[in-house]
Amino acid sequence: MSVYWVGDLQGCDAPLGQLLDQIGFSPSRDHLYVLGDLVNRGPSSLSVLQRLIQLGASVECVLGNHDLHLLALAAGAREPSKTDTLDDILNADKQQELLDWLRHQPIAIYKHEVLMVHAGVLPQWTLGTALELAQDIEKVLRGPDATEFFMHMYGNEPAQWDPNLQGLDRLRCSLNAFTRLRFCSTNGLMEFKTKENSAKSPKGFLPWFDIPNRKTIGTQIAFGHWSTLGAVEREDIWALDTGCVWGGCLTAIQRDSTDEKPRKIQIKCPPYQTPF
Repeated sequence: MSVYWVGDLQGCDAPLGQLLDQIGFSPSRDHLYVLGDLVNRGPSSLSVLQRLIQLGASVECVLGNHDLHLLALAAGAREPSKTDTLDDILNADKQQELLDWLRHQPIAIYKHEVLMVHAGVLPQWTLGTALELAQDIEKVLRGPDATEFFMHMYGNEPAQWDPNLQGLDRLRCSLNAFTRLRFCSTNGLMEFKTKENSAKSPKGFLPWFDIPNRKTIGTQIAFGHWSTLGAVEREDIWALDTGCVWGGCLTAIQRDSTDEKPRKIQIKCPPYQTPF
């Protein structure tokens, strides 16, 4: 049995198919974790969802900001962007089935001694706190109040974590960390403007994973979201978004046992979109 973690797909089904063929992925033997942003900006978002659904229990995905954008768009809580490539899903015969599958995917997963999120975790969060906050969001996304939540999901405030936050403020702050975080301060203030790599940290901020005394130090964390960061393999983090949709690579990590060194696999991708 091999376990694989793969970065942002963003509607790039052909590279995903190449990856699965190259590794000889077997749904009866292997397991694949996708680190969010399954859809949007690439040419084949519908095909990506169909492929992942067909793989059944051998695939688990966390939700990214583009996946949430699709759910909010379908709920009428968000206007389409000029860069969206989601019409194939929104016009699909089984649209509701696809969307129901998507909104039942988790915000965070902890398995194989790896915490999986789309973007990051705040320095004040322990592993247990992160999983509890993720479960709170998942409960809302899967429940009758999902559309109401989508109406209030967007916004940068509150930008700093406080355990006393309640209601929508608590959910929004948590979700922003899980799906949008790149840089934050040592006291957990999030900065959302900067999208460059870790060498371009804005004054007073650091990449979230470099914050001293972060409470999840010692937990292996796998994430995507940050294409300008590139692939990073450290003892504590795997960063796996390498800009597939921008003409970079689709990057995966393979591990056959917890005590073996992970192996990086990359599929070169055509530029489906131009960075902007």
